[in-house]
Amino acid sequence: MGSRAADGAAPERPPEDGTPEAPGEESRRLTRQQLFTMVAAASINFSSMICYSILGPFFPGEAEKKGASNTVVGLIFGCFALFNFLSSLILGNYLTKIGAKFMFVSGMFVSGCVTILFGMLDKVPSGPMFIGFCFLVRAMDAISFAAAMTASFSILAKAFPNNIATVLGSLEIFTGLGLVLGPPLGGFLYQSFGYEIPFVTLGCVVLVLVPVNMCLLPKYDSIPSKESFWKLFLLPKVLFLCFTIFSLSACLGFLDPTMSLFILKKFKLPAGYVGLVFLGLALSYSLSSPLLGLLSDKMPRIRKWLLVSGGLITALCFFLLGPAPVLHIESQLWMFVLVLVLLGFSLGMSAIPVFPEILQCAYENGFEEGLSLLGLVSGLFNAMWSLGAFIGPTLGGFLNEKLGFEWASAIQGGWAVLSGLATGIYYIAEATRKRYVELFFVLLKAI
Repeated sequence: MGSRAADGAAPERPPEDGTPEAPGEESRRLTRQQLFTMVAAASINFSSMICYSILGPFFPGEAEKKGASNTVVGLIFGCFALFNFLSSLILGNYLTKIGAKFMFVSGMFVSGCVTILFGMLDKVPSGPMFIGFCFLVRAMDAISFAAAMTASFSILAKAFPNNIATVLGSLEIFTGLGLVLGPPLGGFLYQSFGYEIPFVTLGCVVLVLVPVNMCLLPKYDSIPSKESFWKLFLLPKVLFLCFTIFSLSACLGFLDPTMSLFILKKFKLPAGYVGLVFLGLALSYSLSSPLLGLLSDKMPRIRKWLLVSGGLITALCFFLLGPAPVLHIESQLWMFVLVLVLLGFSLGMSAIPVFPEILQCAYENGFEEGLSLLGLVSGLFNAMWSLGAFIGPTLGGFLNEKLGFEWASAIQGGWAVLSGLATGIYYIAEATRKRYVELFFVLLKAI
């Protein structure tokens, strides 16, 4: 089916091995193959995020009724990321053997099924059994999500080798749209119809998209490479970029089990309105991402400044989110939403340039271009994001229970401070080293 979609792209069709055109030959117009690829990627971005984000407004409260503490709720959110982390490393390494299209479609199918299963958990008896089934279903969802997203990133980078940041930034509109619609839609369906309907409805939507993507998504073939995750991961620049991914994800993941409870208790809002507060973060992130992606592709030199400043602004936002008790500022709803808007923009500043920066570093260090490398990079990106998404909710739930949201959010912002400063120091050291090398060769020629 994917081959028929690709055949319609002539005369701008890429070569038969699936390799896109050379940079100088690439047309400004999207080929049919590229358009179908973007539609498929947009569908997984939107559907996965809306299914993920519907839990925020009501699941923590529902889980508490079933006997789960704040720490356990954080672990339930966090276990998704832990299994996502482990499976991303494995799936990224075997992408070319499994097949990118098969991994994408099968991951989406399983994700739709387990989303429906999650809606049946209210029938499970309270206590350890309920908690155990929550962990099991979330783990299954995590593995399927890792498969679809690892394949999606790789296919996009293969189809758009020269403007991947622009494409990823543009597709973040659909990620943001899923995050925007998920909480209010989940809160509304929960209030109107109960616990089951939000999950069953969205799970069925995902399943409907599976045969659509089977028809739309082109098939890319690639020769497996001998490159390994460790060789890529242990590059100094990649290590710092991985820490940036981890810190951003940890900060964002912290909000999942904690923010809705804080809003309910502090501002006395009903569950349906809690989802609307999430709009500040999701809208600013999704609307700013295309611009940040375009800037990242057109002016690669500013990526380092986006990464560093984005991390530091994110840290400031988490310090103000409570706000931290040392500031002696009374928390108000308008200020809370304003900080979320700024937080969404700062997260985009750091998150969007990371993927092309890792790819560029890999090319500079002799990695072969192809789908195999793209699988490694996308798997590594998803793995680091998932590790942060595990640590964030787990540590956040514990800190929230022991210290309260105000202190917990300020402490969580420490991840962003560390990543911003560490990345800034690395870039300064790298620039200094290059200047000394250039000066050495100038002196050498003069001699």
